[in-house]
Amino acid sequence: MIFSPPLIPARLLRRYKRFLFDAVLDDGTEITGFCPNTGSMRGLTEPGSRIWLSRHDTATRKYAHALELVEADGTVVGVNTALPNRLAEEAILAGLVPPLAGFRTLKREQRYGRNSRIDILLEDETKGSVHVEVKNVHFIRKAGIAEFPDSVTTRGAKHLDEMGDLVDGAKRAAMLFIIQRADCDSLRICADLDPGYGRAFARAIARGVEAYAVRCHLDQGKIVPESLIRIDEHGLGRL
Repeated sequence: MIFSPPLIPARLLRRYKRFLFDAVLDDGTEITGFCPNTGSMRGLTEPGSRIWLSRHDTATRKYAHALELVEADGTVVGVNTALPNRLAEEAILAGLVPPLAGFRTLKREQRYGRNSRIDILLEDETKGSVHVEVKNVHFIRKAGIAEFPDSVTTRGAKHLDEMGDLVDGAKRAAMLFIIQRADCDSLRICADLDPGYGRAFARAIARGVEAYAVRCHLDQGKIVPESLIRIDEHGLGRL
């Protein structure tokens, strides 16, 4: 995924009210922008951090600038949670996740379960179908290990149980974690911050839900799905 037009460099002043941030552009102009990430963004909101913004000059937007990238821990991190579905599609079509490759059709946002929508539905006359739930990852506490989630997500636990129901109904279901940073070689389920999600993930894996994690390469011009990495949570979700 290429950023076009190019992103605008700035320095973060603060992020607040979940959806807003203040920043100063390189020319000294102070702006308020939209933060397309409602999560905790742990470790990514330090005042003075180098950031990169997209600009959207449309009459329907209250804030022209949106936060896309943050420099943290010596690397560039993607924070826009609207992008992982697109990155997941790129990863699947590029064959980075072999068990999800080679399907004839790929559909977005399909209804399933108890009034839920699946992020990606793969279908093929001979391979059958796979329901793919995509999760954005950008949290790290220990060098080389990405973690999910970074805060409590009851909705995420609900989706895991619904995907287990799909498998019980003789269908395939898979979690696909898109890691918007390159400084990791494994993913760990963060059960200490959200024990409920940890239990739900363990249940889902035991029921036959598949799990995969893709690391992305990022710079100021692009985000590109790069490679499949292992998922390590007490032996769960082996690739």
